Amino acid sequence: MGSLTYDRVVVDIDDRTLTHVQIVVIQKLRRGESFSLSWNDSAQGGGGRSSVWLNPAIPLYFKFAGGSVPTINPHWLEELTRSAASSQGLVISSERIPTLESEVPPRAGRSSGPRLAVRPARTLAVTRS
Repeated sequence: MGSLTYDRVVVDIDDRTLTHVQIVVIQKLRRGESFSLSWNDSAQGGGGRSSVWLNPAIPLYFKFAGGSVPTINPHWLEELTRSAASSQGLVISSERIPTLESEVPPRAGRSSGPRLAVRPARTLAVTRS
């Protein structure tokens, strides 16, 4: 389990999720953008939701428990990037793995190839220290 430290807030996040969040956060901060980052607190941490306002002027520290970088899921990365660009800011969501869904009819103007559907891959446990 890795962690994200921002100002005095430490958030424990699994390495895979943290890697995807790091990519999105760094993209936004490199452009000088401030935005909110939100997550659901774990039951062990009392439950509820938490948010922080990220600003390029405040140091941010990502700590990973493992030594290797996980494979990036481009679909999840795109979902997180869209979230970060919204008025709600970056909301940490569970990873979704695309699955082929042959029953979905092709949309007008699109190729008749297989369509992608999503399903939850795992639950997200985020704790705050």
